Amino acid sequence: MAGSKQYYVYILASRIGGTLYIGVTSDLVRRVFEHREKFVEGFTKKYDVVRLVYFEVHFEIEAAITREKQMKKWNRAWKIRLIEEDNPNWDDLYKRIAKP
Repeated sequence: MAGSKQYYVYILASRIGGTLYIGVTSDLVRRVFEHREKFVEGFTKKYDVVRLVYFEVHFEIEAAITREKQMKKWNRAWKIRLIEEDNPNWDDLYKRIAKP
């Protein structure tokens, strides 16, 4: 789907097994950068939640928002299982998506 817009549902963590934050954006690199640099007032700044540990791509904003809301209702164990299925070491995925 060349040229189609992408939307991302993402999970940030303060550390391995730490505080989690779930968000949605159309520009994952920019949004995570904003969290990392503390440009965003609120939860992620207060709790230093800046490690990108999970993300998924959607091609319709409605689907991304629905998924974000669904994930926010999940219990912590489900969120951790989702992260660890693809990222068992809780690596910071920002390094893979950000241009050097």
